[in-house]
Amino acid sequence: MRNGFVYLVVVVAVLAVLFMVFRQSPTAAPASYSNMLASVAADVENGAGPELIISGNSVEYRRNKQTVERVAITTDTDVVRDLNVLGLNLTGEQVIIEYKQPGQFGSVLTILGSFLPILFIVGLLIFMMRQAQGSNNQAMSFGRSKARMIAGHRSTVTFKDVQGVDEAKQELAEVVEFLKYPEKFTKIGARIPSGVLLIGPPGTGKTYLAKAVAGEAGVPFFNLSGSEFVEMFVGVGASRVRDLFEKARQNAPCLIFVDEIDAVGRQRGAGLGGSHDEREQTLNQILVEMDGFESETNVIVLAATNRPDILDPALLRPGRFDRQVTLDRPDIRGREAILRVHAEGKPLESDVDLMVVAKETSGFTGADLENLLNEGAILAARANKRTISMEELEEAIDRVVAGPQRKGRVISEREKRVTAFHEIGHALVGHFMGEMDPVHKISIIARGKMGGYTRFLPPEDRSMMSQSQFEDQIATMMGGRSAELLVFDEVTTGASSDLERSTDIARQMVTRYGMSRKLGPRTFGKTDELVFLGRDIAETRNYSEAMAEQIDDEVTEIIMRAHDRATEVLRSHREHLDIISEYLLEHETMDVAALEALLRGEEPPEPSSEPPLPAPEPDEPSPEQGSSEMPPAGRRIAEEPGGAA
Repeated sequence: MRNGFVYLVVVVAVLAVLFMVFRQSPTAAPASYSNMLASVAADVENGAGPELIISGNSVEYRRNKQTVERVAITTDTDVVRDLNVLGLNLTGEQVIIEYKQPGQFGSVLTILGSFLPILFIVGLLIFMMRQAQGSNNQAMSFGRSKARMIAGHRSTVTFKDVQGVDEAKQELAEVVEFLKYPEKFTKIGARIPSGVLLIGPPGTGKTYLAKAVAGEAGVPFFNLSGSEFVEMFVGVGASRVRDLFEKARQNAPCLIFVDEIDAVGRQRGAGLGGSHDEREQTLNQILVEMDGFESETNVIVLAATNRPDILDPALLRPGRFDRQVTLDRPDIRGREAILRVHAEGKPLESDVDLMVVAKETSGFTGADLENLLNEGAILAARANKRTISMEELEEAIDRVVAGPQRKGRVISEREKRVTAFHEIGHALVGHFMGEMDPVHKISIIARGKMGGYTRFLPPEDRSMMSQSQFEDQIATMMGGRSAELLVFDEVTTGASSDLERSTDIARQMVTRYGMSRKLGPRTFGKTDELVFLGRDIAETRNYSEAMAEQIDDEVTEIIMRAHDRATEVLRSHREHLDIISEYLLEHETMDVAALEALLRGEEPPEPSSEPPLPAPEPDEPSPEQGSSEMPPAGRRIAEEPGGAA
């Protein structure tokens, strides 16, 4: 609109300039009519043969074919009569008179010049009126949906691009079949669910899976976030919901995908504002629109959330989001399939075994695995390599879990020794615990906030933990502190994270899992937690102060018993503790092969710049292959026993 006004001003200015240019005389300054007649008479006496050209309201006076002057005349001026009064002969050769038809362009410019101010004022008024109308249109469109529609033929994502969630794909295959062949279901009176709720932790591919459903069905796909419904003004969100479903019916069959629906679908009455709250009004409109679907509308709503516990019950009842599909972290085969999908287009060296990478990335989500391969590609490009090797992928795993190396960090020699003995304490205790995961890697190179770390990789995916596994984990966590006491006769702050995590595990054993012989098989307290985010909100105590004291005593007993076990293991292997710690101080990083060689009293293999290739199906699994699961950062504390100085 503003550009149109600028164009109007430019056009008016150009016309004004043209008018001024064409109205100017191309010759000398104009003279009076009487002076021109006197000059004509003088030329006749001198025999010069003057010539007059009359055109409209002007007379051009020429002498010897050259223009002398041009004089403006009025409409009632009679040039011939005035010449006759002067006694000039017009029929002979004294004065030659020629008449010319006046040009139309000059008349047009004259008319335009008269109307230019009026046109300018009218244009300005029109501009102001349209600006006001545009403001009204914007106010009216404020309640329209902001959903982005993707045409069915433009969606390039299919179920082949989504791996690691086979069960979820089977559930959504029915949705695809209904969108393709709706009459197959309606003929026998079947009703497809009006809404499908995708539940899972962040990064498990909820949005990607919804896009794959649209790609498989080949139908329009409306995509928006739940927060786009919520505005400051009450009623705007409900208006956008109505507009969204109206567009969906016009493009049926189609899919509506609402990401992070917990932003608008939170349980009503849980906060301030009551029924007049904007979010609750929007939720009410969603409930009405979904419940009012007819069987022939062919509109299906997909929604994603990682907070199903806070959704309104009316949103989850049959007829609305009556089908829930849970997407969990992929297992080892799912991780391998996801890695193969994201490895397309990335040149991998022959030593890269994606199954080995999948074993080392236990608990990674699809987004974590994609980021892992991207980090490996960045590291290879930084080293001016044309292919990605296993070395870059191993480093990428460490970067994703613990952060980049901080080799420039300046630490004292004593602090470095304390860190080495601390980490070897974790490794030795964990190695001799019967139910502890195998050691995979030990390092005293600082990464992120950690001064060093010890990685333990579970040999297989597990969904439950036993009491003995918990006790061995706590003992392993106490190994770092026990090593410090045994060698330096004092403790440092490096064990603070180990103490915090071991205390948390011991408390869960007593209050949540019923693993206390003294207090018996019962739970204590009720914890409100974010199911898929791994955080506790609050705890409701349903036990007395006396029972709380017994719980604290039992937690302390579990931790002290684990600390004594760790100290006993390190005392019985004190010589190994010194030898392996000195080796770690020299090389800064060591793997399980070097650890086991030193425990056997053998010379450890020389560390290479690249990790060794995995053995091709040996009779007995090597330590690298037997210890090939690693929990990522952010997993449950019970699955993350590695210590960090």
